[in-house]
Amino acid sequence: MTESASESNRSAAKPLENPGLTPKMLNHVAWVTHDVKATADFYTRVMGMELASTVYDDSVPSTGDSFPYFHIFFRMQDGSTIAFFEAPGLPARPKITHPAYAIFDHIALEAKDREEVSRWHKWLDANGVEVIGPTDHKGLILSIYFHDNNGIRLEITTPLDADWNKHTQQGYKDLEMWVAAKDRAISTFCWLPPESDVMRLPGLPIFTESLSDSHSKTGRSLVRLIRLSHPPARYAR
Repeated sequence: MTESASESNRSAAKPLENPGLTPKMLNHVAWVTHDVKATADFYTRVMGMELASTVYDDSVPSTGDSFPYFHIFFRMQDGSTIAFFEAPGLPARPKITHPAYAIFDHIALEAKDREEVSRWHKWLDANGVEVIGPTDHKGLILSIYFHDNNGIRLEITTPLDADWNKHTQQGYKDLEMWVAAKDRAISTFCWLPPESDVMRLPGLPIFTESLSDSHSKTGRSLVRLIRLSHPPARYAR
């Protein structure tokens, strides 16, 4: 059997069922920092985390890449950690290609209740950290948003719905609906009225790319298809 035929057979095969493997918890999430000293101050003093562990070496164990690095972990109450790498001489991060990346890419950290979210807001303000919110996500969670010293977007949140992360059945329905609407939008490139007439996703801007751009058409068509067939409140997460 040729290599291409083998790949074709694999792609046509039925997806494997998960054998019961689910991660136990978040061990750590990691980013690059260009100032580990300032990062350590932010996460220990401002965020109140413990400095949990450090690793440093002249090469990367998983890939063998030969550049030195310093790896630092900060521990939260449940034992999960946020980590950073500092590597000498790294260039600045590339600029984002769309504002949505700066909004959607973030990590959310849980507070125990509304009062604690409010305390976080005041504490961050006192440290000169710009805060957005609080934002009530349609009764699901209450959140504030801010950035660390590296420009990483963070969220402090507390559940308003005790079962906020147990809406599995509805989640699958929403996923199926979204994918179907997206496929339809991509295949038809439905015409949309001017921006002022387009129903918006709450809290998200309709950007003004040229309608000659296929991605803009797809995105706008998808927004309209979703909003025409489903209640607006469902998509204010």
